[in-house]
Amino acid sequence: MDTRQLAAFCAVVERKSFSQAAERLGVTQPAVSLQVRSLEKRLGRQLLDRSGRRVEPTEAGIALYRGAQRMLQLEGQLVEELEAGDGEELRGTLEVGASTGPGSTVVPVLLCEFQRGNPAVAVSLSISDTQSVVDRVAERELELGVVGAARRHRGVVFEPLFRDEVVLAVPPGHRFAGHKVTLEQLREEPLIVMQEGAGVRQVIEDELRSAGTRLRDLKPRLELGLQESVKAAVVAGYGVTFISRAAIEADLAAGTLAAARVKGLDPAREISLVRSAGRSPTRAAEAFLDFARQRL
Repeated sequence: MDTRQLAAFCAVVERKSFSQAAERLGVTQPAVSLQVRSLEKRLGRQLLDRSGRRVEPTEAGIALYRGAQRMLQLEGQLVEELEAGDGEELRGTLEVGASTGPGSTVVPVLLCEFQRGNPAVAVSLSISDTQSVVDRVAERELELGVVGAARRHRGVVFEPLFRDEVVLAVPPGHRFAGHKVTLEQLREEPLIVMQEGAGVRQVIEDELRSAGTRLRDLKPRLELGLQESVKAAVVAGYGVTFISRAAIEADLAAGTLAAARVKGLDPAREISLVRSAGRSPTRAAEAFLDFARQRL
């Protein structure tokens, strides 16, 4: 069976669009359509329902998709093994995604150290919110993800990597600095929060729920995207925010930020590795995972 046809078919199923599948594969849309039509003609079955706004697999298409994924993975592994050879230099590519917390602190250093030890491996890191990273790993756009919250998703599996403390960041000299404050006191301050989908926000929402309250009860004044945005706002004196302690260690040492705690809350999160369910890791991914586990 022609693996190019299978790759085109799988891309359409995953993207639910011929044009987006073509963009992902780096070919033209007519080329993708031709590959899929040829595959349907060869199998004598309609594999895709093109009648709606989004392209969906038929019953036969769903069955083929599962098997096609395994075949394409096996092909990739065989090519990689033949190129590398036993005992030879590790080669290939490693595409990793990370949420803003680990993606701005731990992960870049790990990847740099790993790549230095394996110079023939091309490494790339993309940063976005937790949900986006999980979705891209599930869609196999990324091989691995590192995120600050384990979101339920049947297309991926999570593996704990390390524990990350979440603190209340305040401007230096703030009355909260170095103290433990109550939720009532926190309500009096301008609270800055990250956008929905951010791992830290989910951790805080869960902690508040356990304490019998909700984030909206604290009346957040500003919602400013992700980690760097909220940190910049606090440094500038516009409010306080919950953030990963690892993300502000340098600021704490420099005195540009201070930390506080909230009574009744013990926010911490498990930084997790995300992998696509059923996907066999490449040699580069396996080597990086072993490397990361030894360092963390």
